[in-house]
Amino acid sequence: MNEEFDPELAPPSKSSLKRDAHALQQLGTQLVDVPESVWARLELPDTLVAALLEARRLHARGGRKRQLQFIGKLMRDVDPEPIRHYFEQERLRTRKLARAHHDLEAWRDRLIEEGDPAVEVFLEQHAQADRQHLRQLIRQARKEQAQNRPPKSSRALFRYIRDLE
Repeated sequence: MNEEFDPELAPPSKSSLKRDAHALQQLGTQLVDVPESVWARLELPDTLVAALLEARRLHARGGRKRQLQFIGKLMRDVDPEPIRHYFEQERLRTRKLARAHHDLEAWRDRLIEEGDPAVEVFLEQHAQADRQHLRQLIRQARKEQAQNRPPKSSRALFRYIRDLE
C-alpha cells in the first residue's frame, strides 16, 4: 500500500478533458468562417463539412450554439494538428502583411520628413523608381502637411511605394 502516485499513469482529469473539448469546439468555430476550399485542402470528413455548412446557415442564437457544440463533438474524431497548423500559418501571413504595410508607411514618412537623403537611399534599393515622380509626390505631400489639407499626395506616395515593392 506504499505505492507512490505517478501523474503520468493517471487518467486525464475531468477539467483537462473539458479544456480539450472546449479547445476543439473553438477550432471548429473558427473553421466555420474559413472558405470551403480550405476545408477540402484540410481533408475534413464529410460529416464535419456538412455540420460546418449548417452552422453557416443558422443565425438563431440557440440553434447556432447547439450546432457549434455538435461541431466540437465531431472535432474529437479529427486530427486537429493540420487545422491548427493552417490557422498558425494564416496568423503568420497576416503578421507579415501588417509588417510590410508598416514598413511602407515608415518609408513614406521618412521620405516626406528627410527629403533628398532618404530619396537617394530609397533609389539605391529600388532602381526602377522614377526619381522625378517620387520627388514631386514628396513635395506635394509636404505642401499638404504645411497647409493642413487632407493627405491626398501622401496616399499617392504610399501607393507608388507599394507598387514598387
